[in-house]
Amino acid sequence: MPSPTPIRTLLLGLTAFTLVSCAQTGATPEPAATEAASPAAGRETRGNLVFEGIPAASPALKERLTRYENVRGHGFQDWTGEGGILISTRFADVSQIHEVRFPGGARRQLTFYTDAVNGADMSPKGGAFLFGKDSGGDEYYQSYRFDSKTGEITQFSEPGTRNGSALWSDDGKMVAWARTNAGDPNNDILVGNPADPAATRVLLEGEGAIGPVDWSADGKTLLLQRYVSIAKSHIYSLDVATGTLTEINAADNVAYSGAALLPDGSVLTATDKDSEFQNLVRISKDGKLTNYTSKIGWDVSDWTLSPDEKTVAFTINENGLGTIRLLDVASGQIRPGPTLPVGIASGLVFSPNGSQIGFTFNGATSPADAWSFDVATLNLTRWTEAETGGLNPETFISPEMFAYKNADGMDIPAFAYMPEGDGPHPVIISIHGGPESQSRPGFSSTYQYWAKELGIAVIVPNVRGSSGYGKTYVSLDNGLNRKKSVEDIGALLDWIATQPQLDASKVVVHGGSYGGYMVLASMIDYGDRLAGGVDIVGISDFKTFLENTEGYRVDLRRVEYGDERDPVVAAFFDQISPLKNASKITKPLLIIQGYNDPRVPYTEAEQILAAVKANGVKTGFLMALDEGHGFRKKSNREAQREAETLFLQDILGTK
Repeated sequence: MPSPTPIRTLLLGLTAFTLVSCAQTGATPEPAATEAASPAAGRETRGNLVFEGIPAASPALKERLTRYENVRGHGFQDWTGEGGILISTRFADVSQIHEVRFPGGARRQLTFYTDAVNGADMSPKGGAFLFGKDSGGDEYYQSYRFDSKTGEITQFSEPGTRNGSALWSDDGKMVAWARTNAGDPNNDILVGNPADPAATRVLLEGEGAIGPVDWSADGKTLLLQRYVSIAKSHIYSLDVATGTLTEINAADNVAYSGAALLPDGSVLTATDKDSEFQNLVRISKDGKLTNYTSKIGWDVSDWTLSPDEKTVAFTINENGLGTIRLLDVASGQIRPGPTLPVGIASGLVFSPNGSQIGFTFNGATSPADAWSFDVATLNLTRWTEAETGGLNPETFISPEMFAYKNADGMDIPAFAYMPEGDGPHPVIISIHGGPESQSRPGFSSTYQYWAKELGIAVIVPNVRGSSGYGKTYVSLDNGLNRKKSVEDIGALLDWIATQPQLDASKVVVHGGSYGGYMVLASMIDYGDRLAGGVDIVGISDFKTFLENTEGYRVDLRRVEYGDERDPVVAAFFDQISPLKNASKITKPLLIIQGYNDPRVPYTEAEQILAAVKANGVKTGFLMALDEGHGFRKKSNREAQREAETLFLQDILGTK
C-alpha cells in the first residue's frame, strides 16, 4: 500500500486561488500591455521585474546578501527502490528533482525546468515517478510521469486544467487524482495510466475540494477526502467499479488529515474528534473510534503507514517543533523515534521493504536536509549536507521561544531571533499568512540575515487564529472576530516597549498573504507605534479579494473570513478594509507582489499602493511578472531582499 496522501499534500492541488487572466495558461504578459505595468510615476520594468520607488542596490549590498541567498537545502521526496533516494533542491534558479544513490553521494539532476517542480512520488513497483509543475506561479499544476530508465517525461494531465497530486495504486499500474477547471468550485476524480494519457477517465464528478488519499490493496476502493475548512472535512469510500460513494461517520462534524484503508476495512486517520488536537485514530467498519494519541496533547502533523500496514510513523507538532514517534497498529503501543537536534522533522516516507523511514529535517540553525533512520534500531543516516553560502553555521542564531499576554489575558506563543549585543535593537515583527498557518522555529536565512547582518531583532508571533495550538485557538479570529488577531500585534507592541534590549521606536511589521493584510491593518491601528511595513502579496480589501479569486476557492475562504453576500459581514468588511482606511496609513510602506498570483490577485497590491501614495506616504513597489503567490526564483528573491534591505536601512537607520 502506498503511503496515504497527507491532507496538506492533497490541498496543494485542490485549494489555491486562481486569478482569471493569462495566469491560467502560464503566458507572461508584455509589460506595456498590462494594467499592472501601465505608466506610473517612477515605474520601471527591467526584465520580468517592475520597480517603483526602489533605488538600485549597491554592489556591496548585493555581495553582502549573496551568501544568504546561496543557502541551499534539500527535501526528501521518496525512495528510488534501488537503494537511493529522490530529493528536491536548487542548483540554478528554482528547485528541481535530483537523485542521490547513496548517503553523501553526488546529486544527479533529473528535471530541468524554468519553474519549480513540486514533489516526486515513486511507483510502488519502481521504474517511474510522478511530479507536478505549474507555469510562472499560476498554480495550474500539470502532472507528469518520469521514466527512470529512459528519462522520458510524459504529461498525463489535460492542459488548461488544474490537477492535484496523483496517487499510485498498489500495483503501480494506475493513478488517481483530482482535477478542476477555471471557475469550477468542484473537483472531479480521475483515474488512468500515467504512461498512457489516452486511457484516463472521470471516475467521479465530485463536490467541492475533494481528492484521493488512499487505494485499497486490491485497487477496488478509493478513499477520498473533502476539505471544507481547517475545522471540517469529510472522508468517503468510493467503489471504483460502480462509482458508489459512501461517507464514513457522516454524522461527525470534525476535521480529518489523510486516511488509509486497513485490511479489515477499518480506516486510519488523524482527526480532532472529541479533542482540541489532531489525534491518530482507527475507525472500525461500525464507526467505533480507537484513539491512539489522546494523551500526547499536541497535533499529529504528519503520518505515514508502513507497506505491511503494521506500523505508523508520525510527527508531533510540539509548540512548533517536529518530533518523530512510531505506532504499532495492533497493540496501540507508541515508542519514540530517533533523537534529533532542535528542529522540525517532516515528510516521512517508508522504504519499499519498510525497514527505513526517510524524512526532511530542518534544524533551528541548519537548512533542510534529507535523512533516514532504521525502524528497528533508530540509527540515523544523513543523506545530504546543505550548503550555507560560505557562512559558518556555528554562528547562526537560535530562536528563543516565549509567550506574551494579549489584552484578553491569553498567552500568545512567539519566538525571537536576537542579535548580538545589549541593544536596544530595532525590531521586525514577522507575521505568518494562512491565516491558519503556524510560524515554526525552523531555519530561515532571511531571519539570520536580518539579525546577524542588520542587527535587527526578529519577533515571530503566532497570533489568535494560528494552527498548532488546538481547534479553539485556530477559530478565535473567524468571521466577525477578524480584528482579534490584529489586537495581538498591539499587545506585542506593548511587550516590546517593556524590553530594554528592544527599541520600541523602530519597529517594522512584515508579512505575506494574510500576513500582508495583518501588516496593513497594524499600520492603520498602531501606526503611531510603527516605523513602517512590508506587505507581500497581501489582502487589501476582503470584498475585492473574494470578487477576484476563482470560483473554486471562494467558498473555502468564506468559511474563514465570512460571506460577503451577508449584509452584516459586508458592513464588517468595509469597517476593517485597509483600502477603505488607507488614509490612516502614514508610515512608509513597501509592497511586493507576483503578477500571476492565483491566490491574492495583483490588483490587491495595486489598489492599496495607489491609495497610500495619495496620502503622500513614502512607498516602494516591486512586482515580478513571472511569479505568483510569493517569489520562488532565486533571481527574483534576490531583488526582493535587496528592496527590503534598502527599505529597512532607510527607515530604521540600520547599517
